[in-house]
Amino acid sequence: MTDITSLTLTELVKNIKDKNLSSTEITKAFVERSEKSKELNTYITEDFTSAINKAKKFDEKPNFDLKLPGIPIAVKDLFCTIGVKTTAGSKILNNFIPTYESTVTQNIWNQGAILLGKLNCDEFAMGSSNETSFFGNVQNPIDKNLVPGGSSGGSSSSLTANLTPVTIGTDTGGSIRQPASFTGTVGLKPTYGSCSRYGIVAFASSLDQAGPMSKNVKDCSLLLEVISSYDPKDSTSIEFKRNKYSEELTNNIKGKKIGIPKEYRVEGMSNEIEELWKKGIEYIKECGAEVIDISLPHTNYALPAYYIVAPAEASSNLARYDGVKYGFRTKGENLIDMYEKTRSDGFGNEVKRRIMIGTYVLSSGYYDAYYLKAQKVRRLIKKDFDQAYSKVDAILTPSTPSSAFKIGEKTNDPISMYLNDIFTVPVNLAGLPGISIPAGVDKKGYPLGLQIIGKAFDEQTILNIAYSMEEKINFKNKITDWWIK
Repeated sequence: MTDITSLTLTELVKNIKDKNLSSTEITKAFVERSEKSKELNTYITEDFTSAINKAKKFDEKPNFDLKLPGIPIAVKDLFCTIGVKTTAGSKILNNFIPTYESTVTQNIWNQGAILLGKLNCDEFAMGSSNETSFFGNVQNPIDKNLVPGGSSGGSSSSLTANLTPVTIGTDTGGSIRQPASFTGTVGLKPTYGSCSRYGIVAFASSLDQAGPMSKNVKDCSLLLEVISSYDPKDSTSIEFKRNKYSEELTNNIKGKKIGIPKEYRVEGMSNEIEELWKKGIEYIKECGAEVIDISLPHTNYALPAYYIVAPAEASSNLARYDGVKYGFRTKGENLIDMYEKTRSDGFGNEVKRRIMIGTYVLSSGYYDAYYLKAQKVRRLIKKDFDQAYSKVDAILTPSTPSSAFKIGEKTNDPISMYLNDIFTVPVNLAGLPGISIPAGVDKKGYPLGLQIIGKAFDEQTILNIAYSMEEKINFKNKITDWWIK
């Protein structure tokens, strides 16, 4: 039989329901592989013993009506998990054990899944390479010298390395789609308000959204079905009729109109990305959809607007980490001294940089010039998408301007690092759903992704388009297990 850990989520669920595999067998297989894969540095906190015990309990009294019956899953360490350490990749939360569960993870456990552990991420989700984590950088299973993307780098790396069958990440400006592109996996950022933010460590509250990461589109649709729900505990959660995404998945997209925005042909984009995009357009046509050229004129302003709005919200959200109620604390001579030393010692450089930027743009005299103007630009970006969707059903773009870059290559150049988000941040600013699927490789054999952007709350359409393209592309990830000890 095929190695258990290489099976997709759908295959694992079928094997459990057909009684070909037990939850214990599956969980032990993922635990053993994870224990041999320490070099990747994907885990911050392992919960392996508890996972095996929960799997045994499931096998004693199985429930095959559940959507994730006895399936072990590791999750990004930004989701609060009751009784299991949650750090957000930061020293300041290094000793934080939540007394409550995030709604998204609770939805997963309610459907029978089992927690394997918490996955590494950029500190407070601030980063595009997983190099800002207090717990060290994660390696890309494609090549040990490459970053796995960020901030959900531990999630993308563990998925590619078969350490978890599926996982969840968070996407504030591309932190699901960019690492998915860098590792040859599927990553979906749902519509803002589709998945509850309750129990997720906040970065930028008007942008953050949880989403599924998987090996294929079918698994992605099943996990989205599980995690998307209305939650009265989250004031930004939106009540709408949610699809049965996996059951309604189809490869029939004939007659769909797909927009190609000219503004995404940015200066400095490699010929390989341009060629990939052209191939994607051909795949779309082969699937029976119509391609239409469109314009999103304010796209060029998305990145600077994002890097005003996001740090501003971060500076406000991170004000709570002062060493008083929970988390890391440094002793001081008085209260103010304790605040200053705790935040100075507890936060990493990238987080400090964004807090300072955010505090500056919100300060008296600069609020109107920067923050208010960025919010106006955000509205114009949303208006561009609204106008485009009067003509098209979805939009096709590259996921990233390049393939994965080397570890350390951009750590001293924040602007270059931020440019990794150039194709993804407009989606977050407009609150729209977007999915990245693996679509090819560059000349070095590193994965490249294509992004499909949909109308608000129309995840089903982009999943269907991605599903039909996936069949045409037939992408196969090439990993050699170089990290296995």
